Amino acid sequence: VQLVEPGGGPVQAGGSLRLSCVASDGEYTYMTYCMGWFRQTPGKWRERVAIILSDGDTYYADSVKGRFTISRDNAKRTLDLQMGNLQPSDSAMYYCSATRPGRFCEPNSWSGGPYWGQGTQVTVSS
Repeated sequence: VQLVEPGGGPVQAGGSLRLSCVASDGEYTYMTYCMGWFRQTPGKWRERVAIILSDGDTYYADSVKGRFTISRDNAKRTLDLQMGNLQPSDSAMYYCSATRPGRFCEPNSWSGGPYWGQGTQVTVSS
């Protein structure tokens, strides 16, 4: 499957931004993916931001709880990340990711993959 991420861009602190990821697979297969958003800044490990399981359960990093919301639309094969009250510390390259179809992911340990989007830069200015 290919994951394409339009969106991203600059935003001021306190502002909001919505990231989207579109999958090339069919709806039925898309429904079985475990999916998530990750982010990375230069010199740091890739960080797990938000995960959504195939059954719709969601998990968030402590740093984004209450500010970010992950959602998926199986019919449109999209994965969204609504980000609010953005801070400069949220600046990073954001990647969407998916498991193989039907594969379970452990939300607290999944490091993403094998499918990745190309990444989209989010820059939050103070």
